[in-house]
Amino acid sequence: MLKNKKVEYILSREKYDFYDLCAIMEILRGEGGCPWDTEQTHESIRKNFIEETYEVIEAIDKKDAELLREELGDVMLQVVFHTQMEKELGNFDINDVAHEVCAKLVHRHPHIFGNVNAKTPDEVLKNWEAIKNVEKSRETLYDKLNSVPAMTPALMRASKVAKKSGEFKAQSNAQMIEVIKASLDKMAEKPENIDDAELGEALFLMSALSSKAEIDAEEALFKKTNSFIEKYKN
Repeated sequence: MLKNKKVEYILSREKYDFYDLCAIMEILRGEGGCPWDTEQTHESIRKNFIEETYEVIEAIDKKDAELLREELGDVMLQVVFHTQMEKELGNFDINDVAHEVCAKLVHRHPHIFGNVNAKTPDEVLKNWEAIKNVEKSRETLYDKLNSVPAMTPALMRASKVAKKSGEFKAQSNAQMIEVIKASLDKMAEKPENIDDAELGEALFLMSALSSKAEIDAEEALFKKTNSFIEKYKN
C-alpha cells in the first residue's frame, strides 16, 4: 500500500469533506497510485458521467434521499476526476471551476446582485437567456439554435430547438395537431416504405407540440414506456 503523508492524513480523518475527495483523487492519479485511475482520460470515462447523472434522476424519481445523496456523490466524483486531469496538465483546478460557476451565477442573477427587476420565474429565465446570448456572442437565430448541445437526448433537443426558433409560436395546439396529421398521412401513403426523414419530421413536430403545450417530451415518453412495461407485469 502506498505510504506517504497524504495517505496518512486521509486515513486519519473521521469524517471526510469535499477537499478530502480532491486529495484522494490526486493520490489515486499520482505516482504509485491506482493503475486503473491513472490510465483514465476524459474520453474513457465520458460515459460514466452520463450513467451517474441518470442514476441521480432515478433517485429523484424514487424520492429516495439516501440514494440521492449517494448518487450525487458519484456525480461529484466525476467532476473531481475530470478536473484532476486538467490540473495535471496545468490548465485549471477545482477552485477555478468553482470560481467560474460562482461568477456565472452572480452575473446571470442581476435581479439579486444588481439593479434589474425580475419578479417572476419567466422574467428570470428571459433575462438569463438574454445574458447567456451576450456572453456566448449568439447574435443570429442559427447561433441560438446551434447552441443546444448536439449530444442532448433527441426529443429534448428537438423541443428546445423548436421553442427557441419561434417558428411554431403563432400556431395553436389544434393547428399543430393538423400539421402532425398531415405528416402522418404522408407516411400512410406508403406504409411499407417509411423513411427516416419522414419519421423524423413527425417526431420533430410532436416535440414542437410538447414544447407549446409545456409538456416535457422526454418525461412524457418515459412515463409511457414505464406504463407499457407494466402491462406485462405478472
